[in-house]
Amino acid sequence: MADDRELPPPSSASGRRHILTVVLEDYYHVSPFRKIISRSQWSRFERRLEIGTERTLALLDEFNVRATFFVLGWVADAAPELVRHVVDRGHEIASKGYDHRSLRELGSAFRDDLARAREALERASGRRVRGYRAAEGWLPRSELSTLDVLIDEGYLYDSSLKPSWRAYADEPWRRLIHRHRTSAGFLWEIPLSSVRLLGVDVPVAGGNHFRQFPPRLVQQAIARWDRTVPAPLVLYFHTWELDPDQPRISLATALAQVRQYRNLGRMETMVRHYLARYDFGSIADHLQVTDELSTAPAPTPGVPETDMPAAVPAGVPVITVVVPCFNEESSLPFLANTLAEIRLAWAARYDLRFVFVDDGSSDGTLAALHRLFDHHSGCAVLTHGENRGISAAILTGLKAAATEVVCSIDCDCTYDPRALGSMIPLLTEQVDLVTASPYHPRGSVKNVQGWRLVLSRSASRLYRVVLKQKLHTYTSCFRVYRRSAILALDLCDPGYLGLVELIGKLDLRGGVVVEYPAELEARLLGRSKMKVVRNVLRHLTQLVRFAWLRLRPLPAPTEAPISEPLREARVSSLRQSSG
Repeated sequence: MADDRELPPPSSASGRRHILTVVLEDYYHVSPFRKIISRSQWSRFERRLEIGTERTLALLDEFNVRATFFVLGWVADAAPELVRHVVDRGHEIASKGYDHRSLRELGSAFRDDLARAREALERASGRRVRGYRAAEGWLPRSELSTLDVLIDEGYLYDSSLKPSWRAYADEPWRRLIHRHRTSAGFLWEIPLSSVRLLGVDVPVAGGNHFRQFPPRLVQQAIARWDRTVPAPLVLYFHTWELDPDQPRISLATALAQVRQYRNLGRMETMVRHYLARYDFGSIADHLQVTDELSTAPAPTPGVPETDMPAAVPAGVPVITVVVPCFNEESSLPFLANTLAEIRLAWAARYDLRFVFVDDGSSDGTLAALHRLFDHHSGCAVLTHGENRGISAAILTGLKAAATEVVCSIDCDCTYDPRALGSMIPLLTEQVDLVTASPYHPRGSVKNVQGWRLVLSRSASRLYRVVLKQKLHTYTSCFRVYRRSAILALDLCDPGYLGLVELIGKLDLRGGVVVEYPAELEARLLGRSKMKVVRNVLRHLTQLVRFAWLRLRPLPAPTEAPISEPLREARVSSLRQSSG
């Protein structure tokens, strides 16, 4: 057992140099949000990797500290130049897996994930990757066999143990740096430091523990370690913890928000406290390992987040997408990345033009729209001097559009804009409007509050009684319009109820509406502006109006010029409804 507890030579003459590790990841990668943010959405969030990383590097330079950066392979593929920058500043790169999946989630795919992450990191850093840390859940005692795989794959060390409570009470040496031996060889285990308190191990060395525990208590615990424990303290923090202005994920639970956001503003001061009082180095420094060049090919720069094609092939259909925006500053980077992905993916299919309508926002929405979209061709930003309502904003976009096929989408992406690819083909010559329908039998909802679903579904059931076409959803903003059919309507309500009024009047005039089964997801960023009580009362008023209008036919509209085939289709539809 003595060999298992053997320590490598200390990195300084006094033996009091400790170890600093940094997790380089972004705010949307983290465990508290894994149930509400899928990995397929990562590329759509505002990337803030550089902000926290640059602040971290500046701190380390200030105190002349070298650290070990644990990095996701996904980050290395998305931002290889940032990973190389960390190496060029003198720090070590180690693996945190590819895309933040836990060991239990990976299962038999663990070895493949190791290889994929290592390849990405070595390609980006130009250095050999020797260390590993589990992405989520740390390393429970039941999973210690994972270390055998690391040995087999040639890793020198692991830093996935975080002794807490009584998990390793009968093996207290696992709290300190030690060798883990198997028949295949050995690796160094670099556990996160914890202190013994009332017979249990309490993690104190970084991350959430810094921000949640009383600072004085943590300072005393670390000072005691420095005085009494003959092994280095292993400290860590995340780069995103030095970015207190990161976007807030509004859908997160109260507990997740506490874990993610509490005391972010103090984190830099806390880290500075320890860097100023103690000597730190990287894991490679402690193990006295020199840099080794990787044989992986050199990295290529990542694709800019909001890159859009400069041109599309001639002859593809031109489609206008209208985006109403009201106080959506925090949602716009996510929207911009999403639209960039769609425009790139559909370049050979549709020529997409975007009309963004700022509906009298009082925050930085208008400035953000200009910053994000002015430099892209095919993008126009319009503005209302005052807040008029979502329907008024959509009509402003429809009037500004130069195409017959026009889509409207939610700025907060509660409906995935990629669903337009399936909806646009449904707008045939006989159809005036295609609407997303989460309440359709093949539709779905995700993370939406139950009481809101009850109100919305109830409203849709009542509209089904009053209107001719029996739709499942009447209130969606996510739609594909035949522009001439909509501009021919005499719409009164400029707000949220105008969305229902549009379908209602189109229905009563014999227009054709098609539903597309879609998924509605609660918004991830920002807050809903809906006034629930007011809208319930207005829905009831709207229902009465529709019932009256159905009994008393509407006067013929003054129509905008439309094509002859479209006119014939509408006349045919009117005859069928009256028959």
